[in-house]
Amino acid sequence: MLLSVFQVLVAASWIYWLTACWLTRAFFRSPLPPRGKPGFTPPVSVLKPVRGVDFEAYENFKSFCLQDYPEYEILFGVDEPDDPVVPVIHRLQRDHPELSIRLVVAKPMGANRKAAVLYQLTSAARHDILVISDSDMRVRPDYLRRVVAPLADRRVGLVTCPYIGEEAHSLPARLEALYMGVTFLPSVIVARRVLSMRFALGASLALRRTDLERIGGYAALVDYLAEDYQVGVRLSALGLKVHLSDYVMTSILGPTTFHEEWDREVRWARASRVSRPREYPGLILSFSTPLAGALAWLSGFSPAAVQALAVSLVLRWAVGWLVSGYTGDRVSRRSLVWLPVRDVLTALVWLAAGIGHHVVWRGEHYELERGGLMRRVTPLSVHFEEGGEEGDVPDGLEDGGEGTRLPPAAGLRHPRVHP
Repeated sequence: MLLSVFQVLVAASWIYWLTACWLTRAFFRSPLPPRGKPGFTPPVSVLKPVRGVDFEAYENFKSFCLQDYPEYEILFGVDEPDDPVVPVIHRLQRDHPELSIRLVVAKPMGANRKAAVLYQLTSAARHDILVISDSDMRVRPDYLRRVVAPLADRRVGLVTCPYIGEEAHSLPARLEALYMGVTFLPSVIVARRVLSMRFALGASLALRRTDLERIGGYAALVDYLAEDYQVGVRLSALGLKVHLSDYVMTSILGPTTFHEEWDREVRWARASRVSRPREYPGLILSFSTPLAGALAWLSGFSPAAVQALAVSLVLRWAVGWLVSGYTGDRVSRRSLVWLPVRDVLTALVWLAAGIGHHVVWRGEHYELERGGLMRRVTPLSVHFEEGGEEGDVPDGLEDGGEGTRLPPAAGLRHPRVHP
């Protein structure tokens, strides 16, 4: 009986990967239908929540300063005024005086520090069109034009982008790039076609402030782990479309460690599990190699099962080669020798994420609760005291300087940061 179950799962996984490859090819090789008006380039506020200094952070940030776009501003947000990334942003402001680049020191609120920063960035933004991207992303000069254009269609409420990994300077980083490029990305294309696109990818979101306000803004999301998913689902519930762009973002990975990779991927998987619990078990269909390996072991390595394992390995390598070609993913293509290891790791992450509720996010610990909510386990590094002195904030973070300092939100006290 157990052998029969694994035989069915292996066959289903082959069908899944053939379908994923075909849909990915169609998505990137067939031009998407034009949307909106030619030359639709409204003013844009680019929002960048940041914390700590990512690998090649300055180069990542600089790519957003080189956009071929008529009018836009960039707002960086931190929730600690002495965050080590602040000098990097000041350097960017000095190097690009022609751009409006502001720094917002946000007050922590809720469990999700990123969502809290985004809430206060949207409050400080000057324009209705908001483009949000993660701090490790690097883009080409046509990025803003590509992601804003679909918003000319009022039926589109959100534009999001797939992404691949680059600058992978360690084996864990290469494994992470393989997951992004030849496992996760095709699964997003499948979800778009089979389940309809009702969620967003945190790498990039473009939307209207007016639509965001209709779902309560980021203030309503500060206790959710996957705030990007919540934005997509809530906009979809309003009858607005989530548009998956064919613009591929680039995540700059650097020298990632195994520990960092494991924590990050378990967090992603547990976010997926609590956000889409009915769909999470179906991810097993993407585990072609681990399923075939288990089948071979259970059968005592019978010739038929060993042949099934060989077919699974060849199929995954072929799909990885083709998909990385469609997206221009050089790191994944050069790392395909590690794909069987990557697939086993993906299955282990899926199993671990399915039985626990603990996540680690940039060194802080959280417990997941029903519906995608989370509560903090690690105490905040910023605590609140009555009053507070202006000297608590570094030079250049006041209104009229190189940045913006928002007043405390209702019910919050002025933060004092301790070394």
